[in-house]
Amino acid sequence: MTHDKHEDRAAPLRVAGRPVAARLRARCPRLTRHVVDRLLAELPVYAELPQEEIAGDVADIVQHSLRQFADILERRRPVRPDELDRQRDSAALRAEEGVPLDAILTAYQIGTAMGWEDIAAGARPSDLADLQEALAYLMDFQRRLTSAVSGSYLEVRQILDSQEHGGRHALMAALLAGEPLDRIAARTGLRPAARYAVLTLAFAPRRAETGSGQRARVAARRRIRRVRTVLDRFADEPALTTLDGSGGTALLPFAAAPPWAVLRGLIAEAAEASGARVTAAAEIAEPAGIPDAVTQSSEVLDVVRRTGRPPGLYRLADVLLDYQLSRPSGALAELAALLEPLDRKPALLRTLECHLANGLDRRRTGTALHIHPNTVTYRVRRICELTGLDPARPADLQLINAALVARRAR
Repeated sequence: MTHDKHEDRAAPLRVAGRPVAARLRARCPRLTRHVVDRLLAELPVYAELPQEEIAGDVADIVQHSLRQFADILERRRPVRPDELDRQRDSAALRAEEGVPLDAILTAYQIGTAMGWEDIAAGARPSDLADLQEALAYLMDFQRRLTSAVSGSYLEVRQILDSQEHGGRHALMAALLAGEPLDRIAARTGLRPAARYAVLTLAFAPRRAETGSGQRARVAARRRIRRVRTVLDRFADEPALTTLDGSGGTALLPFAAAPPWAVLRGLIAEAAEASGARVTAAAEIAEPAGIPDAVTQSSEVLDVVRRTGRPPGLYRLADVLLDYQLSRPSGALAELAALLEPLDRKPALLRTLECHLANGLDRRRTGTALHIHPNTVTYRVRRICELTGLDPARPADLQLINAALVARRAR
């Protein structure tokens, strides 16, 4: 009685005289690059993803799936449900980023087809039995993969959709509108917290987020997701947020107001998680005071950005003078006009601003502007001649600072 190799589960499947699993595993890196190149060429949604996403998660999941199929062929058994967790996690990320499900499934089909073409290359008639068995494993793998990926994707989308249109969204809308607490509880089924940290945030744009294509949308969604994760971990319960790629509003519920240093640390953590600079303004308010707190924090953030302050967290006390001088009044135009003689002398205006920023130290000003300290002295003298204001006189220094703020406000 003869002993056929197909009756021996220990014997490897072979095509063209070579073990299929070992050959596929060895060719995984090169095959992964070919699959990714084809995804970029044939699926516009993948071509618009950020490069870090393509080189990272997308390439990783392609290679993982190819190696996983090599393991299936080597062990000659179907994949188990728990062995598809990485594909489920990847599908969940794509769902959060808004990548269509049909594009994800098409990507897996492309990878499967290219893997099979590589396996079957150079096959001979004597390889038919092994090819048929390998194909059966491939079809089973694709079926289980499609089911796992689709299930994970749809589950995440359902959660996201319910959150967007659920009670928490209604709660935030009611708080921002200043509705009475009893009406909010009756309409949303949720009771507001005792007080909130009201944050107005601005995200510095990154190159991957410029434009209006899929790449920009995915990068913006990734940033929003990371910032929300930080905010949710920080508060006593999930934060209420309305965020887009440029920033937005967040209400952090607390039983007791958090220390200001802790809130500053939160913004630093959000910036680190999102990979970009975050500037924010905050006020602590009870539910009834949230509309006014949002207005004031937005105005504070506007002052912070117009005055060129660095990223971080600010409150009204940090920008009191700039905030007050930027309010509309009859004095604003006259204050700004004090420095009009410098409008045609941009070098003098830059020197004045830099000199004030460096505490009127001519050596530090010279270093910052890459000029000799004597040149700083000459320029300050010309500023005095043109404006009649001398930064060395305390009364004039106050007027100069006020005039600069007024110019920025206008």
